[in-house]
Parts: sequence; structure tokens; C-alpha cells
Amino acid sequence: MAQAFIALGSNLEQPAAQIRAALAAIAALPDTELTRQSALYRTAPVGYADQPDFINAVAEVGTALAPRELLRRLLAIEAEFGRVRTFRNAPRVLDLDLLYYSGVAQSDEDLTLPHPRMHLRGFVMIPLAEIAPDLTLPELGTAGELAAGLADQGVERLETTS
Repeated sequence: MAQAFIALGSNLEQPAAQIRAALAAIAALPDTELTRQSALYRTAPVGYADQPDFINAVAEVGTALAPRELLRRLLAIEAEFGRVRTFRNAPRVLDLDLLYYSGVAQSDEDLTLPHPRMHLRGFVMIPLAEIAPDLTLPELGTAGELAAGLADQGVERLETTS
């Protein structure tokens, strides 16, 4: 089983409930086990500010699915939840990003691993550091170190997801 980390975000239609339901959908994926999940965090929108705050979390899974297949299934979950891609950084019912997959490094038009901007985003790194502070991103540092440098981004811990 490969170790993978997934970022979850929502700012429409009861976002906390969307995140909890998405965690259940991820846990139900074939050949995949949800092993850890962060608390929920509230964050201001990035890029396009005229929208509600986001609720974010990060999940760790063990999976036998290959990276592309896992991504395909995450995109299918987004679609099932009603995700519509209107414009960059638009409000959304659910956003699932594959952040990391067992040390795989790849970059193509469909998938870049590790996620290329994760180390810049407090709403990703702070929940990630909660569940995997020692996860090392090559040439960048550990999740815990990176999260500490993003503490000024206004990420507010709300509650556990369970």
C-alpha cells in the first residue's frame, strides 16, 4: 500500500458537512484505507476574495491505486458532490487535491507530485503538519517546518472531523 495525502476544501452548501461526507467517500474507495484525518480549519479564500471562507482538512490514505487512478477517483468524487469548474479560484462545493504519493515525483499536464504549491499554502500545510509533521518534501523541509513558516496566513482550527 502506498501512502498518499489529500487536501479537502469547501466553501458552499454547508462546507463542514461536505468535508465530512468527502472523507467518507474517500474511505469507501476500492483498495484504499483512510488512515488519518486532520481537524477542520477555516481559511479566507485565496486568489478570488469575493466568496465565503473555506473549510479545509487533509487526509492520509493507504492505497493500492496508482497515482493517476487515485486522482481520477478523487475527481469523480468532486463531480458526485456537484463540483463545477467555472473559473480559477471560484467558490466550490468540494475541492480534492492529491498532494503527495509515497515519494513519487512527476510532472505532466494531468498530475504533478508532490503538489507544486502546497508548501506555500497554510490551509494545506497546517492540517498536513497536524497529522504528518515529519513528512519530508524534498528540497523544502518537513511538513511541520513548512507549516510553522505559514502560521501568519490566518488558518483557524475549528474541530476534529470525527
